[in-house]
Order: sequence, then structure tokens, then C-alpha cells
Amino acid sequence: MKFETRAIRLQSKRTLQNEHSTPLYLTSSFVFDDSEHMRALFASEAEGNIYSRFTNPSVREFELKMASLEEGEDCIATSSGMAAIFATFASLLAQGDHIMMSRAVFGSTFRLTEDYLAKWGITYSYLDHRSTSEWQSQVKPETKLLYLETPTNPGLDIMDLRQISDFCRKNSILLVVDNCFATPYLQKPLSLGADIVIHSATKYLDGQGRVMGGAIIAGHEIISRIFPFMKNAGPSLSPFNAWVLSKSLETLAVRMDRHCENALKVASWLESRPEVKEVRYPFLASHDGYDTARSQMKAGGGMVSFELRGGMEAGKKMIDNRSMMSLSANLGDTRTIITHPASSTHSKLSAGDRAAAGISDGLIRLSVGLEHVDDILADLEGAF
Repeated sequence: MKFETRAIRLQSKRTLQNEHSTPLYLTSSFVFDDSEHMRALFASEAEGNIYSRFTNPSVREFELKMASLEEGEDCIATSSGMAAIFATFASLLAQGDHIMMSRAVFGSTFRLTEDYLAKWGITYSYLDHRSTSEWQSQVKPETKLLYLETPTNPGLDIMDLRQISDFCRKNSILLVVDNCFATPYLQKPLSLGADIVIHSATKYLDGQGRVMGGAIIAGHEIISRIFPFMKNAGPSLSPFNAWVLSKSLETLAVRMDRHCENALKVASWLESRPEVKEVRYPFLASHDGYDTARSQMKAGGGMVSFELRGGMEAGKKMIDNRSMMSLSANLGDTRTIITHPASSTHSKLSAGDRAAAGISDGLIRLSVGLEHVDDILADLEGAF
């Protein structure tokens, strides 16, 4: 089946009620037939549900759907995207291990690495995401993971997943890719050589700013190493959120088509504005990663970043002059969202770290929504 059909038709088995839409399994626990059935379930000798922190039918539907859409073997759903990142690190890394990470990652990922992994004896190296030529010198015998985003947040740099996958295989390193900005509709990292895909389902997978969630997609062996942590630590996705997210996936393709269409028009319009120093959008020919983006993505996505002449003050002025656009730290919504990363999502980084990640004081991140593009452009023009 095609992507769009799988997103709609992959569902839990119908109950005796013969419902057309999958029901919500809003329960914390499950009952056993008898003492032997209970014993077999706890001994993992039989399939079934025990407790919703472990497994739940609503959650499992979302997991199986995500595994299929990302063309992976299995999936674990989590309570948020950061929970997915932390569960992956906590399950696959140990004291003395080393992780390599692109400098262009979400601000909370920096904090997780520096404030928590470091105090547990896990070392890290930040990589120049714009040039892989120096990466080999950062590899150590104890290096276990390489973590990156593509497109990156918020600079929308593009990483060549085929090239990086070859690098990781050569060095026996697991490649973990955050596919939040592209979604499985536009990009499939596992098919390009990655070992693990991470999602913040809070963003485009939900698509309407309603619920939080995360997902980890990988092969059965890797998922089997992460599941015990999930089961015992408990960063599990709630059945209600899983039910909402599974329904949201049914419209992911049509939503992303509109996001991409609007974003390309907005990015092209921004290039003509004298107030704008640079526009970053993967499917603009002016983007330095244009050829790579075209080779590994179906379309350019719904995110646009641009740098204003005038720095911090120009950024704040634009934020305050908007009318329709929402001022929020979220993204991937039906509503267009404008953000000034230097004073919000990446404000806790030092000026040097922001510069190394490509985040200037005048950078604006735009999550282009599903409104009529003329209204989005009119609001941007008024904000200038």
C-alpha cells in the first residue's frame, strides 16, 4: 500500500462491536483470564497487555503505524520528543561511552547532553554540521552514537544522510536521526542508512497543537534494548494522546503537501525583501544544501528561517508587529507560528554556542501553516 493508504488503513483489529473508527483504550490496566494467563504474561510467554505503562492497544496502533510509515521494523512511543531522545541515550549508552552530536540541534538536547549525560560519565563531542571533513578526528574507541537533525532546528541546514551513514558504518557507530521537521512523508532516514529515527510527535505528526508525544523507530534488536528502560522508567505515551496522534497521521500527507506549498511561496517572497539578509529553505536553489535536499527529501517542508538586517532589535520588532501569526515556541501547527530563537528556544546557549549552531541575533524561524498563503504574506509584510 502507498504511504497515504497505510496512514489511514493500518488500524487495530476491530472489536466485537464492528466499529469503523478505532476506539480509545482509556485504561490503566488489564485483567487476566486466570492465574496461568497472568503468569504467562509476566513471564513474556504469551502476548497481551498488563499495564498501560508497558503496552496499550491505542499506543500500539500508533507505534505500528509509525514503524510502517518510516519503513522500520518496530517503534516505541514516548510522552514527548525529548523523552524519545533521552530514552534512546539512556538505553544505549553507559558510563565511559562517547557520543558525537551535530552542533545544530534543539536547545533542550544540548542541556540533556551537558547537564545529565556528562555527570553520568558519558563524554560528548560537538561536530561542525556544515563540514564533515573533521569528523573522523573526533571518533574515539568508545564512540557509540552519532546524533543529528536534518533539516536542522532552526537554521534548516541539510545533512547528507547517505554520506553520514557510510561514515557511521565505517566506524561501527549507530546513527540517530531526528526526522521531526521532514516527517516520514518527506524523508525516510532508515532507508538512507540511519539506524534509529526520533520524532517529536507534538509537531507535524499531531499537526494541530493539541497533544504531546514522541516516537523511536528502529530495528527489532535496538527496540528490544530500549523497551526495558521505557517499561521501568515510565516515559510512556498516554493512550489518549496515542489515539489522537494515530488519527492525525491519517491526514499527514495532505497537510504536508499544503505546508510545503505555502512555505516555498513564503520563502521565495522573502528573498525579494530588502529587510532580509538571507533566507533558509531546503528547496530554494540558493540554499547550499539544495542538491542534497532534493536527493533525500520529497519536498522542502513547512519550516522557513530567515535572517533580518538589524539583528536582535529587528527580530523583536518583527515579532511585536505581527497580527495574525502566533508567537509560540511550538511548530508544525495548522496555524503559522513565528519565533525568535535567540531570545526563546536557544536563549540559554552562550552567544558563541549560538553562533556555532548558525543562530544569529536576527534569525527568525517561521512554521508556515495552512492558512491561505496571501494572508500569511500580508501579515509578514505588515510585520516588516
